[in-house]
Formats: sequence, structure tokens, C-alpha cells
Amino acid sequence: MRPHLASQFNLKLKAPVFAKRVPVEIQDGAGQGYMNTGSLDGSRPSIYYINLKSTKNWPKFSLPSLTYHETLPGHAWQGAYLTESGHVPLVRQILAGFNAYVEGWALYAEQLGDEMGMYDNDWAGQLGYLQGQRFRAIRLVVDTGLHAKRWTREQAIDWAVSNSGRTQAAMTSEIDRYCATPGQACGYKIGHTEINRLRDKAKAALGTRFDAKVFNDTLVKTGAVPLSVLAAEVDAMIARGGKG
Repeated sequence: MRPHLASQFNLKLKAPVFAKRVPVEIQDGAGQGYMNTGSLDGSRPSIYYINLKSTKNWPKFSLPSLTYHETLPGHAWQGAYLTESGHVPLVRQILAGFNAYVEGWALYAEQLGDEMGMYDNDWAGQLGYLQGQRFRAIRLVVDTGLHAKRWTREQAIDWAVSNSGRTQAAMTSEIDRYCATPGQACGYKIGHTEINRLRDKAKAALGTRFDAKVFNDTLVKTGAVPLSVLAAEVDAMIARGGKG
């Protein structure tokens, strides 16, 4: 991925990443894969954790899109700007958890992987990417089912398994997470949809002046903010004639 980043960004970030397995002592209750963003002082890189309790939950065709989501150009890239740029106040580095932006950006990063041609010679990986997009839409249904429609845990698991093509164990882990954090699962697709809406808006307004690199840099440099603030920043970029 690193050699391809220049096609989508003007930003020059180091964004170091280590990949590790989820520690065995916590893997039973941990998510299937997640990012631990690097330390604020830059002394520790971002760590990309994958749960290896059962590798059936992570078929190889699903790993590319997961990796783009968690590392580059996803969470690790967006997080690196906070610590490397020198332009983000400490309070904003600490309070960088606006879920719809953070997870919406990571889904958009998966989309960029597809648009950058990362699946041109990997048809199975592209299917994994599309399955992942479908899965994030499924989250909207099961989270709403659990917390607004009073679905049972078992009902949510069964629906997710039936519609995602993923394993019972993987979906059980996901549903247990949604039970404990209402609404968090909805943020992914909501944020992703809004980012694409803003990109379409910028393209329509700017025409030939639209520069994908400037748009993507604007999203990263704005940082983790409420979606209404993100929209205001994109509007400001449009008002500048598409300049960063």
C-alpha cells in the first residue's frame, strides 16, 4: 500500500505500524481485529492486532480490506497526522474518538484501496472487500434491532450469520460487542456514507478543479470531529476553489 499512497494524498506521513496477534489471555473476549493507535509522543508505533483464536474467522480473502481499514490508509494513517504534523492541539489528540468520523474514514480507506487498484490482480480480495461493505450495512440492522426493536441476542446472531456469510463464532463476537456499546456499530456506515456524499458534493461544485488528494488531505487534517464539523470544513475547501 505505501507506494500507492501518493496517488491519493499530498501528505507525507511516516505512520509506522506493527502487526501482532491479540494476546491469548484476552482473545476470548476481544474483537476480531483492531488498531491500537501509536503513542502521542511518537515513542510507540501503531499496533495492528488480529485475533487468532480461530483463523476460520479470518479467511485470507478478507485480510486486505481489513488491513487497509486498520492501517494504511485507514486508522494508522489518520492517527499519524495527529502526532506527526505538529498542528493538532494536545486536547484534540486526546479527544479524538468521534466514532462516525473515525470508523467512517476507515471504511472510506477500504474504498480507496479498491479505487487505487489494489484488487486488480486479486479477485478474491475484492470479494472480501465487498463482503466487508455488506457486513457494515448489516451492522445498521442488528444494532437497531437490538436496541430499538428489542431483538434477542440469538435473533441478532442468526440474522447476521444468515446475511453476511461469516462464521457463527465471528458474528457472536460482534453481536456481544454491540450489546455492550449501543450505536457504535452504526457509526461505520453512517460516516462512510457522509464522506462519499461530501466527495460527490465537492466534485459537482468544483468540476475540473476537484483534486482527490486535496479532498482526502482535508479529511485527514480536519481530524476526528462530528460529521457536521467535517461538512463545514469540506464546504470551506470548496469555497477556496478546491485548494487545501
